[in-house]
Amino acid sequence: MITKDEIQALLHSTETYRVERTTSTGDMDKFQEAICAFANDLPGSRKKGYLILGAYDNGTLSGLKVTDDLLKKIAAIRSNGNILPIPVMSVDRYQFPEGDLLVAEVSPSDLPPVRYRGRTFIRIGPRRDIATEAEERILAERRMSFMATFDTMPCLAAKLSDVNTDLLRTKYLIPLLGNELVESDTRPIEEQMAAVGMYDTEHQCPTYAAVVLFGYKPRRFMPGLYVQYVRFKGKDVTSEVENEMQLEGNYCELLPRLESLLELSVIKKKPVFVSILREEMVSNYPYQAIRELLLNACMHRDMQSNTPLRFYEFASHLEILNAGGLYGNARPENFPSVNDYHNPLVASAMKTLGYVNMFNRGVGQVQTDLKENGNQPAEFNVNLITAFKVDVKVSQSYANENGGKVGGNVVENIVESITENIVDSIVEKLSTTRAKIVRIIWKNPNATAQSISKEINIASRNVQEHLRKLQEQGVIRRIGPDKGGHWEIIAP
Repeated sequence: MITKDEIQALLHSTETYRVERTTSTGDMDKFQEAICAFANDLPGSRKKGYLILGAYDNGTLSGLKVTDDLLKKIAAIRSNGNILPIPVMSVDRYQFPEGDLLVAEVSPSDLPPVRYRGRTFIRIGPRRDIATEAEERILAERRMSFMATFDTMPCLAAKLSDVNTDLLRTKYLIPLLGNELVESDTRPIEEQMAAVGMYDTEHQCPTYAAVVLFGYKPRRFMPGLYVQYVRFKGKDVTSEVENEMQLEGNYCELLPRLESLLELSVIKKKPVFVSILREEMVSNYPYQAIRELLLNACMHRDMQSNTPLRFYEFASHLEILNAGGLYGNARPENFPSVNDYHNPLVASAMKTLGYVNMFNRGVGQVQTDLKENGNQPAEFNVNLITAFKVDVKVSQSYANENGGKVGGNVVENIVESITENIVDSIVEKLSTTRAKIVRIIWKNPNATAQSISKEINIASRNVQEHLRKLQEQGVIRRIGPDKGGHWEIIAP
């Protein structure tokens, strides 16, 4: 809110389009028209407007006494439903020796035109008036220019401390701008992030892109930002579940885990008899094609949705389903020739992070890879409006040699496989007891405090405290509920 010194300056300001002074306390129509006009900000200054009660046009005070009732009356304008979209405004009382002032501070709207009882009010210098058709069009065009994609918007609930700025700097800024330029940049990290769309200086918070890519706990702000992997024994969701897991974390953590999931579990190879003297290795799916489909789903998904990205493996096919249908210029009739981005900032950053090949290959190359591997073309369902679905059938040559059965026991060991090479380095930094607990969890993600208590011979409540501390340290995390969930070791 404005200070008393700034108010005194405004009382005599020549920026008349930003200030309306009045001695009236009862003309509610006049007040609401003024607030509407300030919110529309026709000059496009992006400066706040001020309705000042208790001052003459020449800037002198009228001797007004601002009561609590008057303060509440003016404050109620914001949400009484007469001005739409609801204006961003604050109201306060200021006391001077000559009298009180009631000041309503109004921010320019990002969603113009703003209307009071269906009419669009604007300010032309000191004059308040109804907008012409041409002025309405200007405001409507401005609304379109203000409409940002979700990933570029400020994550108002997040703070800078919610983002791993070291990770952002080393994994993104340096590859993007070069080490020399980043090292010589003496600006605060907030300004460096703002320059690449990762921080909103107006609201003093990171953007959603920063949280998605580098956040410590992105699901705190986007509950649906994880991948649900399920492997079924049969050909549909009614069949028995062989394994289920949730993969989450910022994209610097999540994308490598998805690649590991594909390499260690989903993509399988085996020798196929060709002749007496020769065998040939065949795959159920081509790794590069499935990787591109899966990571493109991460890139294009609607991150506002609470629905996770669904990655289901059946005996006969793979299914990828993510929230968010075709976007922008992309339509069912022009897909895949025309593409557009739900999250352009995230897409650009993912390329910088080293996933460029996946985006340059395209649907055409995916289909080529599938054909060369003996798979049918991928089936894209682009008519779901709020979702995007891809189905990929298993390679016929692999299925025939496997008796039509696809599966294995690799998924059960994926956590162990992923962490085996780093678990020793993790426990080196821990106390003896916590190191033992981590090794137990590594061997058995379903371990409970009670089972751990018996194995290392300490009280269960002490185990629970160690588990809590390990979570705070970022060594482990709980996936799912206390009953039915499991532990996951977090790779450094």
